[in-house]
Amino acid sequence: MESRAPSPRVRKQPEERREEILSAAASIALDEGLERITLRAVATRLGVRPGLISHYFPAAEDLVDEAFARAATIERERFFPTEGTPVERLAHFIGHIQTGASLPLARLWLNARHLSRFTPSLDATLTEQDQLDRARLRAIIEDGIQSGDFAAVDPEAASIRILMAVDGGGSYVNSTGDLTHPAHVRFVSDVAEWTLGLPPGTLAASI
Repeated sequence: MESRAPSPRVRKQPEERREEILSAAASIALDEGLERITLRAVATRLGVRPGLISHYFPAAEDLVDEAFARAATIERERFFPTEGTPVERLAHFIGHIQTGASLPLARLWLNARHLSRFTPSLDATLTEQDQLDRARLRAIIEDGIQSGDFAAVDPEAASIRILMAVDGGGSYVNSTGDLTHPAHVRFVSDVAEWTLGLPPGTLAASI
């Protein structure tokens, strides 16, 4: 039988390889938590040697920071659409929370907030991502005020209140208790409607 020569290894461009590493690390962050991001874990997921990972990220801490930022950015694009009316865009965001689609991200943020107490670089990354989320939500609120869909509130204060409600609900993300009471399920929606002067049930009707 004629033997076949092994396929030559494909050398990827540095930027392509770096993106591949970050995507794998972000996936680990969402699936297992930031603590599980190690050079070996990322290498195993990609089927490469750990030395290749350390070539691009000599410090595992840098990989953790960038992986969190990558995961947060990907989820932000899912949660905050740019098309549709302000009410539809806000309902899309809140719908992801009420249906459980945001659970992996909620776990990641809870995880990151805990670890940031001990890691200044992660704290800086978390603060930056928090500000980007707030800016995206604030833009929806500003559009809603201009269109007359929302009351003439302070957009910054409104975005802070809504995201605090998101974080408050997210603090229960690892709970095994019964969280099906409407007061829990609709908490973020209720806060958003109260904050923006919307009749109760407005957002639920658009989800």
